[in-house]
Amino acid sequence: MHDALLRWFDANARDLPWRAADRTPWGVLVSEVMLQQTPVARVEPVWRTWMDRWPTPPHLATATAAEVLRDWGRLGYPRRALRLLDSARAITDLHAGQVPDDEAALRALPGIGAYTAAAVRAFAFDRRSLVLDTNVRRVLSRSVAGRALPPPSQTVAEERAAAALLPDDGPAAARWSLALMELGALVCTARDPHCGSCPLRAGCAWLDAGSPPDEHAARRRTQAWTGTDRQARGQVLAALRAADGPVPTADLVWPDREQLGRCIATLAADGLVEPVQLPDGRPGVQLPDGRPDELRPGVRLPGAPSADGRSE
Repeated sequence: MHDALLRWFDANARDLPWRAADRTPWGVLVSEVMLQQTPVARVEPVWRTWMDRWPTPPHLATATAAEVLRDWGRLGYPRRALRLLDSARAITDLHAGQVPDDEAALRALPGIGAYTAAAVRAFAFDRRSLVLDTNVRRVLSRSVAGRALPPPSQTVAEERAAAALLPDDGPAAARWSLALMELGALVCTARDPHCGSCPLRAGCAWLDAGSPPDEHAARRRTQAWTGTDRQARGQVLAALRAADGPVPTADLVWPDREQLGRCIATLAADGLVEPVQLPDGRPGVQLPDGRPDELRPGVRLPGAPSADGRSE
């Protein structure tokens, strides 16, 4: 199984910048946050823009929330952008500007959970780390467990099965995880798997069982888009990114004004927008433009005075 998959990976792996030999741990961390629920084709151009503008955590640490949200563009789930900003400031303040390789230190960063910490350790530092994303879970569910798709929530049994296949050597384990992810993205896809070209087809438990249907289909949620709060929030942010300054609330286009007001309130609660009063007295809204010390009062950049007046 290892040999077949790794031979396929050597021949078919995509040439992605965060996998390059000159990749940095920061570049890997940024890519992993951007890739959450977002396809590679949308992430890559934004990732390149970010890395050109903010190639290290200290570079991003000096940005404003408004700058970060503008460069985030239409990737979706924009709270991820603010979490990256917070992480950059924490890395700058607590780790001398270097992404830590310790799992506990990584998970202590804002917005970094178990998966992202494991992925950074594996793909940035070549550490043996259990990386289970949607693609990996699907490949192992089919090839090992014989199920069409994994359960909606990750289980201990999945983790044990994946750990049993993980090589002991750090670099080999990282490469194995990358190969599983790539197979799930390109071949063993959720809706239309290309089983004829799969390197694991000879021993695939799902194929051997006759490709049974998804036993958890009734438990999976399908999320609508048109008319939802998420669409309304995205439209508000798009209007603010395109504007040079505050936008009158009355100029924001959305058919349900009550829903619009609710979405502006939730965006403000998430730190993604700031309600303002315009010079003519009308209510408006703008992207947050707080400086680092305003957004994270507990985090100091190098050279900034500490609470007792000292500089670090």
